Amino acid sequence: MAFETLLYEVADHVATITFNRPDKMNTWNGTVAAELSAALLDANADSDVRAIILTGAGRAFCAGADLEGGGGTFSNRDRPEPTEPGTNVRTVHPYQIDKPVIAAINSAAVGVGMTYPMLCDIRLAAEGAKLGFVFTRRGMMPELAAHLIVQRVAGLSNAADVLMSGRIFTAEEAAQMGIVSKVLPKDELLPAARSMAADYVNTAPASVAITKRLLWRGLHSSPEDMMNDENPAFAWLGNQSDATEGVVSFLEKRPPEWKMTPDDIPDEFK
Repeated sequence: MAFETLLYEVADHVATITFNRPDKMNTWNGTVAAELSAALLDANADSDVRAIILTGAGRAFCAGADLEGGGGTFSNRDRPEPTEPGTNVRTVHPYQIDKPVIAAINSAAVGVGMTYPMLCDIRLAAEGAKLGFVFTRRGMMPELAAHLIVQRVAGLSNAADVLMSGRIFTAEEAAQMGIVSKVLPKDELLPAARSMAADYVNTAPASVAITKRLLWRGLHSSPEDMMNDENPAFAWLGNQSDATEGVVSFLEKRPPEWKMTPDDIPDEFK
């Protein structure tokens, strides 16, 4: 599928989705939103893809909302966000995808450019990248569950600081708070993300999908509720072919040959 605002490529079982509006600092609009959902759905449906990397072209990861609409940029949000004529793609976010999604934040990430990667499973950032949840400095408020996710990864006080102040902070400070996992030299960022993504090629896709769903469900769960969710899924996986293959391949000292996909998971575990 060809995209207007993104680049999409698959190599070595990894799909790389790149914001590709470098002349606009990869700012966000309705087309970007619709195409991101389409790209994620494509990657999710492709059995050859085991992991996804999200990054940006040029001098930014995503510099927030496209403000060319002027003062009305954020108006009428009680109606669906406009997309290109004929676009009919259901909205899907990285946490809803069955495969690991790694955000490789190559440079500036502000506004939705920061809340969106918070919906990814893992965030890496380039040294010196400028980040910020700048909404309160535009008369708005953070969205995309930032009030929940940032608090969980960074703690209440850090979340209160960065969300309410809307200030710009560095990738290095973000790592100290836990907002990103690791900071790397810019030329090492994508190779590191690809190396991390490549490690998922060794894992059982159905097992990863269930694990990811439970991790995100854990944002609003208790230990007892989580064990109640884990136990039947664990029992089901234990009776599947991939559990046999995982043990036998280990004992035979050979790479596993996984047969199952996330489509094989019963609805009760989705």
